[in-house]
Amino acid sequence: MLLDFFYTLRAAQLPVSVKEYLMLLEALQAGVVGPQAGACAVDDFYFLSRTTLVKDEKHFDKFDRAFGAYFKGVELVADFTQEVPLEWLRKALERDLTPEQKAAIQKMGWDDLMQTLKKRFEEQKERHEGGNKWIGTGGTSPFGNSGYNPQGIRIGGQGGNKSAVKVWEQRAYKDYDDTQELGTRNIKVALRRLRRFAREGNELELDLDHTIRSTAANAGYLDIKMVPERHNHVKVLLLMDVGGTMDEHVGRVEELFSATKSEFKHLEFYYFHNCVYDFMWKHNRRRHAEKFATWDIIRKYNKDYKLILVGDATMSPYEIIQPGGSVEYHNEEPGAEWLQRLTHAFPNFAWINPEPPGVWPYRQSISIIQQLMSQRMYPLSLQGLEQAMRQLSK
Repeated sequence: MLLDFFYTLRAAQLPVSVKEYLMLLEALQAGVVGPQAGACAVDDFYFLSRTTLVKDEKHFDKFDRAFGAYFKGVELVADFTQEVPLEWLRKALERDLTPEQKAAIQKMGWDDLMQTLKKRFEEQKERHEGGNKWIGTGGTSPFGNSGYNPQGIRIGGQGGNKSAVKVWEQRAYKDYDDTQELGTRNIKVALRRLRRFAREGNELELDLDHTIRSTAANAGYLDIKMVPERHNHVKVLLLMDVGGTMDEHVGRVEELFSATKSEFKHLEFYYFHNCVYDFMWKHNRRRHAEKFATWDIIRKYNKDYKLILVGDATMSPYEIIQPGGSVEYHNEEPGAEWLQRLTHAFPNFAWINPEPPGVWPYRQSISIIQQLMSQRMYPLSLQGLEQAMRQLSK
């Protein structure tokens, strides 16, 4: 079984060696997890195997996906004493509302949401389900999860309607994989339009083709020809939205990220969630511990950097225009202020949106972002990338 697990990790392009695999077997034989150490849960084996087999945290995401695919369902099969989680039963009680019933539900404003939530916390003493007032599951209350409301605050659970203006939980996002194997070279070809090489400087390199021709014309006597070294002067600052609704577009964004890293020598990248605020991060697993102030990023890079933002721009309008509108924390200044500062600091900018253009007119947040970006929003398609590179090359 574990041998097949080892080959699964290798198939997922994880750099796992036989030595590391044997170390895992030794740990199991020593009883680090297992019957000798008490009840062996899949979680225990997960942490042990990740510790012994993965030596770089950039591979954690690949390991998680391979582990989940291989051991899916093992815990339930192995332990028949576990009860069915109550949350699963609660999901079965979700209400199926008609379009007329959904239209009749009132949307609360930002201030009303915040004040009402505070009041509910003071008043509520027990769990509720299926109602329209209290914090709970199902129903049409603007507070809770697994129900329906045109605008609310999700507390726990999974999102589904994309209507939450704030999320009451700490979420872990995953870094985009910059080693993604591309099924096509078209993305790279589109990005190459932005690359500008200039022959300048004092450093020289061998001009092999000219040297061969000159030597042949010189009756075989070696005639070395040199040429100034080529320099790629394009500098790119890549800001990527991660988590939430962007989970639907991970595959294509990873392809774009991988192609961008291979095409541009001078590339700097950071992550944000939904909208840019006063800080960003480089590693999603350490995003709460290693923050980079947006002001520092603006000051660090010169105006000759090309600014590319990648995101679906799908969020509550409050996240863009309202102080405290972030779904995760209380931002003192609205996201719109930070976007304007970035576009002012880096005049050559573009926004790449993985959502199809057909849905753009129906999402208020996308329209707001388009205005803030001076209509420089392009779809994540070959044609859209061509247009974006043309804009950035001006």
